[in-house]
Amino acid sequence: MRVAMVSYEVYPFAKVGGLADVVGALPKYLERQGVAVDIFMPYHKKVDENAPKFGYVIEKVSEGIPVPHLLTDEKFDIYKTTLPGSKNVNVFLISNKYYFSADEVYAGPDLAEQAIFFSNAVLESIGRLNFSYDIIHVNDWQTGLIPPYLKTLYRDDEVLSKVASVMTIHNLAYQGLYEPSYMKFAGLPEYLFNIDGLEFYGKMNFLKGGLIFSDVINTVSPTYAREIQTKEYGEKLDGVLRIRSSDLYGILNGIDYEEYNPETDKRIYVNYNLQNIEKKRENKRMLQRELGLPEKDVPVIGMINRLVVQKGLDIMAEIMDYVSLFDIQFVLLGTGDKEYEDMFRKLGERYPDKYSINLKFDVVLAQKIYAGCDMFLMPSRYEPCGLGQMYSLRYGTIPIVRYTGGLADTVKEYNPQTGEGNGFGFEGFESADLLKAIAKAIYYYQDKEHWQRIIRNAMTTELSWDSSAKEYIKLYQRAKAKRQ
Repeated sequence: MRVAMVSYEVYPFAKVGGLADVVGALPKYLERQGVAVDIFMPYHKKVDENAPKFGYVIEKVSEGIPVPHLLTDEKFDIYKTTLPGSKNVNVFLISNKYYFSADEVYAGPDLAEQAIFFSNAVLESIGRLNFSYDIIHVNDWQTGLIPPYLKTLYRDDEVLSKVASVMTIHNLAYQGLYEPSYMKFAGLPEYLFNIDGLEFYGKMNFLKGGLIFSDVINTVSPTYAREIQTKEYGEKLDGVLRIRSSDLYGILNGIDYEEYNPETDKRIYVNYNLQNIEKKRENKRMLQRELGLPEKDVPVIGMINRLVVQKGLDIMAEIMDYVSLFDIQFVLLGTGDKEYEDMFRKLGERYPDKYSINLKFDVVLAQKIYAGCDMFLMPSRYEPCGLGQMYSLRYGTIPIVRYTGGLADTVKEYNPQTGEGNGFGFEGFESADLLKAIAKAIYYYQDKEHWQRIIRNAMTTELSWDSSAKEYIKLYQRAKAKRQ
């Protein structure tokens, strides 16, 4: 089986969020199970910036390729490298100075045109490279138009007409809504702009196109797959998803056990495993020292997040002064909405011995937080999968979560009677429930016998990509059978 995986961001070439981690890891695990994978992504400026750090070499494959169907004379070049850590996962970089010259990944002169151009360039690249793929696997709205193109403009193409398409939803809230005029730029048939096609409340919806025209759909956890078929979580696309429910699957994301391993991770202060777990305490002391917090044995709660309302920050705001009454420390890393940046900044000023507020993006500090904290907070309003709780479990840092989406699939409430469970959480979305979950975690932290058991349960939770990769292979087989 041969798969073309298409994504706007891929670790380590260009990373903004969890999508990059998924597409940077899954192909390696698929390769080990006999699947040939090629990745297609834009040639962002970040790709060159990260090359010296990660040691990959880029070569030009082809240049000056026109893009048919579109209302543009822009051409593109194809570059190639290999995914670090893989044997032979090719990464094809679509280069165009007009569309892909911004400093940031999700930036450019026109994001709708950029996504349309990229989607067409990927399909033209596949034809130019003359690879025969079984599956084109697209991710999120930026690549959502590829399935409609396959079923319309490329339906008679000798190579692409036989390819099955799989679409992964990483976050249903981001859909790519634009004016109908982009239909003309995209060269798509006018008849697609209707309620059964790409039309969505008068706008053109890129994600909806992928949901309707892909052969198989999946999202990143079983619970989220069920949730998005409801009005509460469906972002006005629940009707579409219910119609396609027989083709909708939930496969839990994994994490790269080679990249995220407390025993070998060079980014943390001191390496450790379950046999020398006391070294985790050394990471805690050194994190406290680096961040200017008092070096004492109190629960240190970490949080690494985009500071947006989805992450449950509104209910956090109601209780943080009460949380401050506990003998704890709190470490935050992230950026986002000014309202929440200001909230945390003021908390840091009000409680300088308890709060370390780091309003920035720092990959190395993130790893130190996963290794050095005792608990990890994720009170999300919704969470398609979540990777933060997986990283924290891997490093023996106990998650406190709202049981939604992937958080419900990975974190199990600790039961002191049976000794089972790897974290703490709550189901209702109320600030009192969150406060109760934090208090419960702090209570068990004081009991070292229980706490060591929870840490052991956390660090032995199976979260690698091995089992998830097997599920993706089954998904590809379903899509291929359906296409045939």
